[in-house]
Amino acid sequence: MTVASKNTLRTIAAVVWLSGGVVLLLKGITLFVQAVKLNPGQSWTWLAVATGLLIGAVKAKFLFGGFCRKNLNRIAALDNPQLWQAYRPVFYLFLMAMILLGATLSKMAIGNYPALLALIVLDFSIAAALLGSFREFFRNSQPGAPQQSN
Repeated sequence: MTVASKNTLRTIAAVVWLSGGVVLLLKGITLFVQAVKLNPGQSWTWLAVATGLLIGAVKAKFLFGGFCRKNLNRIAALDNPQLWQAYRPVFYLFLMAMILLGATLSKMAIGNYPALLALIVLDFSIAAALLGSFREFFRNSQPGAPQQSN
């Protein structure tokens, strides 16, 4: 097993979290461009983006921030941290499933304006939640220190 410091695990967790937010933001922008090309001038496309960002802001504050704190507290409590313990094993399975589901839904939505709108809301909401809650990685940032709930 590869031993790692708690600070290394916090960094890995932060990079994975931030990467997910950036990738989903870029994917959401790509879907937005597809929707605009499919139905130019529709205000529904912009409304989908705004809705996704609003939902994401709420999720960042009330849901994803707590997920971050809980994971950081778990890392702080590890006695003999291993490199793979930046997240629980089930998280990696969940992440793989979400990537596969997202790719499948994106392919199914090609040329389908309502489906593109739904995915725009979904991707922007998750991207905003991930990026909005990213600040939790910098609160009480001493390595191994438990994170405070707000």
